[in-house]
Amino acid sequence: MRTEGGPAALPKNFLRPCLLLLLREQPGHGYDILERLQTLGLSGDDPGGLYRALRTLERDGLVRSGWEPSQNGPDRRIYQLTRAGMEELHRHAKALVHGRDAVGVFLSRYGEFVALAESPKPVRVDG
Repeated sequence: MRTEGGPAALPKNFLRPCLLLLLREQPGHGYDILERLQTLGLSGDDPGGLYRALRTLERDGLVRSGWEPSQNGPDRRIYQLTRAGMEELHRHAKALVHGRDAVGVFLSRYGEFVALAESPKPVRVDG
C-alpha cells in the first residue's frame, strides 16, 4: 500500500492496524480486503504487499485463515481476527489517539503561521 501525491504523514506500519480494523469489522478474503482498504483512504494497488502483511499477521497469531468454497470460482482464503488481534488493534488505537493529540497540538501551533489545506487523496502505506 502506498501514498499518492507526496510524502505520507502516517505512522510507520499503518497498514497493520488498518487490516486489523477491517477484519474486526468483518472477516474477508484478499480481494475484498484490498477494496475495503480504500474506504480508509488507502490505495489498493499492491495486492502482493497486502498478502505479505496478512501472512505476517497470521504468523504473529493476530489473524487466522481458512479456505472457503466460492460460488464464483476457486476456493478463497478467508481471514479473520483472533483474540490476540483484537488486543493488538486496541493497543494500536490507543497509540493513534495519543499521536493524533500530539499532531493536533503541532498543527494548531503551526497554523498560527501558515494555513494548511487538507487533501482527501488516498495514501499509500508501506506495510
